[in-house]
Order: sequence, then C-alpha cells, then structure tokens
Amino acid sequence: EIDQVRPLVDLAAKLSGKTYGADENDDVRMRVIADHIRSALMLMSDGVTPSNEGRGYVLRRLLRRSVRSLRLLGVQKPCFEALFTTSKNAMVEAYPELEESFPRVLRSAIAEEAGFSRTLDTGLVVLSEAIASSTSQLSGETAFLLHDTYGFPIDLTVEIAEENGLTVDRDGFDQLMREQKDRAKQDAKAKKTGGAGLQVYSEFRSLGETQFLGYESLKTSGKVLGLIRDGESVASLSAGQLGELFLDRTTLYAESGGQAADAGWIVGNGFELEVLDVQKPVKGLFAHKVRVASGEVVVGAEAQTLVDPNWRLGAAQAHSATHVVHAALRQVLGPEALQSGSYNRPGYMRLDFSWTQALSDATKSEIEEVSNLAIRADLAVSAQYMSLPKAREWGAIALFGETYDEEVRVVQVGGPWSRELCGGTHVARSSQIGLVSITNESSVGSGSRRLEALVGLDAISSFNRDRLQLQAIAEALKTNPSNAAERISQFLQELKDTQKELAAFQSAALSSRVPELLASG
Repeated sequence: EIDQVRPLVDLAAKLSGKTYGADENDDVRMRVIADHIRSALMLMSDGVTPSNEGRGYVLRRLLRRSVRSLRLLGVQKPCFEALFTTSKNAMVEAYPELEESFPRVLRSAIAEEAGFSRTLDTGLVVLSEAIASSTSQLSGETAFLLHDTYGFPIDLTVEIAEENGLTVDRDGFDQLMREQKDRAKQDAKAKKTGGAGLQVYSEFRSLGETQFLGYESLKTSGKVLGLIRDGESVASLSAGQLGELFLDRTTLYAESGGQAADAGWIVGNGFELEVLDVQKPVKGLFAHKVRVASGEVVVGAEAQTLVDPNWRLGAAQAHSATHVVHAALRQVLGPEALQSGSYNRPGYMRLDFSWTQALSDATKSEIEEVSNLAIRADLAVSAQYMSLPKAREWGAIALFGETYDEEVRVVQVGGPWSRELCGGTHVARSSQIGLVSITNESSVGSGSRRLEALVGLDAISSFNRDRLQLQAIAEALKTNPSNAAERISQFLQELKDTQKELAAFQSAALSSRVPELLASG
C-alpha cells in the first residue's frame, strides 16, 4: 500500500483490465509484478545486468517472473517501459541517483523483456506438449531441456506444471544439472591445472605467495619450489617432458584480468624450459606450464625467468588499448556503457560491455576515431596502489561482480579520462599502442555487446592486406581503388539490366512457340 509500490499494482491492474481485490490469484500476480519490477530497478541501477550467474541470474529471474505474471493476467504486449518508468517516478524522490542511470536500465529491461517473450513463446510449446503427454509428473529431462535450451528457470517450470496438476522430477533435474556443472568444472580444471588436484596446489601455496616482479622487469632469479607431472608432485623433470613449475619469484604474467599469459623461458644451470602457459590455480600461486627443451630441472634449483619482450610489448599494447577503447566507448555512448568482460593478447583485444542494441557503422567509426586520437595524444599511462575506498573515491572503474583485495592497483590513461582497477601490464604512453582497428561488433547475450579490434602491427598488417586486395579488385575492374566501389555498383546494375532483358527475351521466345505447341498437341 506504500507510495513506492502501489502505483505499480494500479498500473498492472490497468494493463490487464482487472480490478485489484476482486480475485486473490490475480492480486498475487499484481503484487509479484510490483515487487519484482521495483527490486529489478534498484539492482539494475546499482550496475547489475541480466545474466546466468550470480546477482545477474537473480535479476533475470525477477524480470522473467514479471513477464510470466503479466502473461497470466492476460497481458501479451510489452509493458516494461511503462512499468519501469512508473517505478522510477515513484522511487526517484527517495533515490535521486535513479534518474541518471535510468536510460541504461530501461534499455536493458526492454531488451530482456523482448528476448524472454520470444523464449517463452517457443518454450511454452515444448512445455505444453510435455504436459499433454504426462500423467502426474514432468520428467527431469524435460525440465533440464527447458532450462538449458530455452532459459526456463526451474521454479517457472514447477509453477507452470503445478498449474496443470503436475509435479516435476526435481531429483532427475538436479542430477542433470550436477553432471553439467561437473563437466564444466572438469573443462576449466583441465585448462588451468592440467589435471592436478587443488590439494597439490595448496601444498605449494603453503610455502609462500609467488612474488610477481614483472611490472618492473622482464627477468629475475628465483628458486624452484616444486614440480608437477601428470597431476602428481615430482622431484624432477627431464628433456621432452611436460609439467608445471613453481617459483618463489617470477616475471612471467599469469593469465588474469582478461590478459593472456606471457610467453618466455625459464633457464638454469644445465636446463632450459619453454613456458607454454602461466595460470593461478589458487590465489597467490603462479603455476608455470613448461616443456623441458634440454637438461633436467630439479626441486631446489636456482632458475631465471625470461619474458619474451616482443610478446610482452604486444600484450601491453593490447591491454592498454582495451582501456582506451573502454574510455572511448563511454565517451561516445555514455557512462552506462560499462565493461562486463575482456580478453587481450598481442595484436588483438575484445571488450564486452552493457548495451542493448547493435552499434551503427557511424558509431563504431566514432569510437575508433576517439581511441586513435587518444593514442596520438601520447597520454601518460601509470599505475598506483591505494585502498579500495580511495580508488572508489577517485572514480576508478571496477568490473561488477569481481572480488578485490583491500589494496588495489589503479591504472590510468590520461589521468581521469580512464581510471580502472587492473592488475595487467601496460605501455608507458598511449602512443606506444600504435593503432586500434575495430574489426567486429556483435551480440554476446541479452543486454551485452562485444567489440573486437586489432592492435599495433596486426592492425597495420590488416590495413595492408585490405589495400592489396582492393588494388587487385581495382585492377580486375580496370579502374583505380578510389573508384572501385562505384565501378562495382555499375557492374551490378548492368548485370541486373541484362538479367531483365534475358528474362524478357526468354518470355517472348516462349510466347512465339505457343501456336506451334498447340498445333502439335
């Protein structure tokens, strides 16, 4: 009955053409809509976006249950714009910050409503067929199919089944979910640990935290604390063998924060190891996946880590480019275009961000231009350590949902233009990035887009390939590259005209044969 909730109940009643208080089931649905829309508004204003994990999953369930409740009230048309606007108007006096974030929130909510409405229509067909062929219980396999393929939360399947007098085989569903999670864990484990158990890593971690000195130098000396082969702790690794090596100090960057691991070598008295990957299987421990190129390495040996300087430069260029593109994105689209994930390696970067619609070619060009203008401006890139509250006060951007230590590293490009919490490696000046060339923009889920770009020499090489290809096309068309597009358009129009003439000729030829065909018949 409070002022922040009742307007939503009244709007739900108006949209459905029903009267609040006339039917208990309808009343419950209206209250569900009011509560869930209000909760979703606050979550989304706080930076949460619909997803399949964590708080994003809770938000997605709130939004989808709202759509379902509207359907049960007989409302088929999209209503989130009206509902969220009404909720914002009711809440904004108490929470004035809602006004600033509302355009982003509304775009995301509308996109989620549209996406789930399509999903609901398709999934309900499958569910209806399953309900029609079931006597008392819906199978766990059907519930899992609805969840895995059509995005139906299990509680929604249970609710619909109960409305039709059926139960759901939750044990069967839960078993299939566990099997799916186990497969995902095994895949992740195989990538990050090569099959070793966490107990093995915990034992090495108990010897102390790996000291990372890669920000200051590309090489350092350390002591071999342990070795793993085929998931088991061993005393040595010989020539040709693969394994994992643990040092007390390293300059080799472990994959994290979206940045790929460093390439390089680990050398010592009588052995050379090629570094294939570096991971953090447990917090504070660097696991170097290596191939023994020559000699034998033993636990306790002194070793030197050597980062491939070209690889590190390429990785630093790509990571700094990611920060620059993120800042350019926010400058062009607005502060609501927040990064939700990234990956960068030498020559390439991708950036996922919260946005509900495809970017136009003009917008992509503008983002690219702003990025390259920042590169040309030779902005200073620096990193500082500070407390998490100080970083937030400073306006540093953090990835929503990430867990940070009390002391964090803030990387800034051009001072306040770009400030982000980041543990990656970076160039010293923005001009060292060289060039950013956006190659693709796509959807990676409801309310999330992805930008991909080539960086540095890879971007230049791509331009050179495109130039050579354009020159070859121009030569084939007997024109110059600047006129190639116009010449192709002319050829296409000529081809279209020729096809029309040919079709008319064939039609006329066939018509002239009609008397002959009739006579022969």
